[in-house]
Amino acid sequence: MSECSPVRPLWPPVVAGVVLGLVLILTFVLVGNGVGASGTFARIAAWFGMQVAPTAIETNGYLGGMVANHANPLANWIVVEVIGVAIGALLAAVGAGRFKIKIDVGAGKISPRTRLVLALLGGVLAGFGSRLAAGCTSGVGLSGTAMLGIGGFIFLVVFFVVGLSMSALMRRVW
Repeated sequence: MSECSPVRPLWPPVVAGVVLGLVLILTFVLVGNGVGASGTFARIAAWFGMQVAPTAIETNGYLGGMVANHANPLANWIVVEVIGVAIGALLAAVGAGRFKIKIDVGAGKISPRTRLVLALLGGVLAGFGSRLAAGCTSGVGLSGTAMLGIGGFIFLVVFFVVGLSMSALMRRVW
């Protein structure tokens, strides 16, 4: 943290929730979709694949639609949204004096390298699952419940129950 930017307190959860709700409404109004993120990584994979093996990507049942008719898979609302979120988060962290690159070591029961490998593995599994489900937690949890979809509410309940259970389990190891 820099000395010229004092650390500011975090937003109250209610204020953050209201702002997130307003952002969600704006995405529906401006883009016609809710929030999401995982589609960005599929589009990056399609773009990268076009650089390496274009025929394989064009004929792929999943990625081919993203590049049909010579379309740029990165020219999509979800890619712009994720880039905007990343830039906004960086600016907010720097502005609040909270930007710092570090590895949280928790209780220190595992090495930082093992922690990073496990975090990467968890992220890959979560990404794979989000593609199997055709959406990520933010898409189904936030956008699904905002549209009063029963699947969104069921997902959130299961998501929190599993998250709390895994947290209790991992607290012993992590």
